[in-house]
Amino acid sequence: MRELTEQRDAYRKPEGVSKGRRGLLIVNTGHGKGKTTAALGLMIRAHGRGLRVRMFQFLKHDTAKFGEHRTLDLLGIPYQGLGDGWTWRSRDLENSAALAEHGWALARAAIQSGEHDLIVLDEFTYPLKYGWVPWADVEATLRARDPRLHVVITGRDALPELVALADTVSEIQPVRHAYEQGVGGQTGIEY
Repeated sequence: MRELTEQRDAYRKPEGVSKGRRGLLIVNTGHGKGKTTAALGLMIRAHGRGLRVRMFQFLKHDTAKFGEHRTLDLLGIPYQGLGDGWTWRSRDLENSAALAEHGWALARAAIQSGEHDLIVLDEFTYPLKYGWVPWADVEATLRARDPRLHVVITGRDALPELVALADTVSEIQPVRHAYEQGVGGQTGIEY
């Protein structure tokens, strides 16, 4: 208890940190489980505080009704599936690329609209990594956005340029996953 008391008493807010609001670019990347889950938690927190939120999912298709979609529907949080499933299962990568390009046009319009306080671009690292969406356009859009707009980007293998531009980057790495022990994805846990 003494150690906790000393830590509490010694804590000082770092110089230059203000309470003012500024839009952040947040990246959740890495090969571990939880990148989208973290973004969803942030969306729900923001929504609970009255922020206007929206999610664009670049791999999930527009008719997907996983657990998060059912919850977002109940909460009245808008989201949109823009893809055709996991890229490694795609039978038509040209179509996947075209969907990503169209999805980026929708997301870019939302970023530029001024109608949102937080936008999540779920699994967006893949269209960037594969070159389906040009980094220069994404960078220019992110830099020109309303200075109060928060943007969260999720997915594995974030471009180094994206990591360099971001305000906050979390790299989620696996230690152990039930899948490696022969346990498949479970309703309510993975989807």
